[in-house]
Amino acid sequence: MFKTPLGRFRIVAFLEGISFLLLGFTMILKYQYAMPRPNFVVGLAHGVLFIAYVFLLIRITFIYEWSFQKFVLAFLASLLPFGTFVADKHLFTK
Repeated sequence: MFKTPLGRFRIVAFLEGISFLLLGFTMILKYQYAMPRPNFVVGLAHGVLFIAYVFLLIRITFIYEWSFQKFVLAFLASLLPFGTFVADKHLFTK
């Protein structure tokens, strides 16, 4: 799975989706229980993974000659909870 650009992208997409969901959980810790540190750590990881996702998405779009519509759908998937998991099943398989 690590051998192809698409495989690497799918792994980053999965990790980005997990970090997005964890960020929602750490928001509860931050505001309900006054524990800001987990939110900072997960937020930082999520930010790095999101940037990696976008850069890899652009690269994958050119390598595999994806349509603009597929590019936009893959980008929108990163903005929705569980979006990257759905996109992995429907968009990222070749």
